[in-house]
Amino acid sequence: MVSTVLASTLARRNIHYGWVVVAATFLTMLVTAGAMGAPGVLIKPLQDEFGWETSQISSALAIRLILFGFMGPFAAAFMNYFGVRKVIVFALALIGIGFVGSLFMTTLWQLLLLWGIVVGFGTGLTAMVLAATVSTRWFTRHRGLVVGMLSASSATGQLVFLPLMAELTERYGWRSTVFFVCAMIMVAALAVLAFMRDRPADVNLPSLGEEHVTPAPDRPTLGAALMTPITTLREISTTSTFWILFATFFICGLSTNGLIQTHFVTLCGDFGIVPVAAASVLAVMGIFDFFGTIGSGWLSDRFDNRWLLFWYYGLRGLSLLYLPFSDFSFYGLSIFAIFYGLDWIATVPPTVKIAADRFGREKAGLVFGWVFAGHQLGAATAAYGAGLSRTELSSYLPAFFVAGAFCLLASILALTLKKSGLPSAAPAAAH
Repeated sequence: MVSTVLASTLARRNIHYGWVVVAATFLTMLVTAGAMGAPGVLIKPLQDEFGWETSQISSALAIRLILFGFMGPFAAAFMNYFGVRKVIVFALALIGIGFVGSLFMTTLWQLLLLWGIVVGFGTGLTAMVLAATVSTRWFTRHRGLVVGMLSASSATGQLVFLPLMAELTERYGWRSTVFFVCAMIMVAALAVLAFMRDRPADVNLPSLGEEHVTPAPDRPTLGAALMTPITTLREISTTSTFWILFATFFICGLSTNGLIQTHFVTLCGDFGIVPVAAASVLAVMGIFDFFGTIGSGWLSDRFDNRWLLFWYYGLRGLSLLYLPFSDFSFYGLSIFAIFYGLDWIATVPPTVKIAADRFGREKAGLVFGWVFAGHQLGAATAAYGAGLSRTELSSYLPAFFVAGAFCLLASILALTLKKSGLPSAAPAAAH
């Protein structure tokens, strides 16, 4: 088997195969995030071709975001039962079906079905829970850094592909962007089939940072696997730590992919900025996010994660409140892109670390899955709410003021984690 031979070859060079798994996961999350971000540059072309209103298109995107989030806990259960590799390949196939089917849609219900339900299910299986599962299974040392890298891939994929997709849409129509997404999905699927493995024991290795190979646990029955997310939710819902993480991540989604990823290009169009230029601003955010999130992972291994969340949410709130006053000039948008980009998804590594430290490694994926459901519920709220604001008030700006204010609230909520009995695994000492 290719993976076994490669693992042995890398081990002789003192390189753990977990980094290969991280690379395959990085590519997967990069591509699926690009698929998630694609509709952001397609709202105007769909309006022009089909006559749908912003709020109608936003309904499909809101459904997708809700499913994207609420599939998280069940995605973790499916990975435990079927294996990470099989779940990823199935998810990529589902996303591809949703996009290919959209080439032939003519009515709004087809958009709701394909981009809302089918793509929502597919992307939900490869959401941030995948990053949490891979990092906790393959890494004991450098876990925060790995979460940061994989989180960066997700956010960067949502943003960096947008200029190319906007250019393709402007030159050749929105269907060319759909073809591009499908091609990228196929590349990711081939990489996963070749290199992804479920656990370190599959290639006879311990997780990085441990000395002994940990055998894979007994596979649960399908019924037990499907019930695990429910029983886990029942258990963790009695703790204040879970609800604080859920609330702050709701606000995280409200202020990131539900708002900026979905509506930023159209918002800039309202101020006379063409889609390619607006998407380029998002690409700048993606570049700065890549370094900001990896840096956040490094910091989360060393400092008090509660205070990291305080600063991340606070600075994000200030940047969102600043945007309406930027005059949408080149310099104003550049300042926003840099500061907001550094903080785009930097909240993920500290949140995953707190969840793993508080609830244990084996439950970390499931717990974070439910926390991430809160993130996507917030994202769906913003995706629909901002679209409704533009339809009813002819302006997106009220939605940005609301999101900024909520971020300031989240920064305060993060510090209340101190009262939840957070264990000593998250102090300001290095792990």
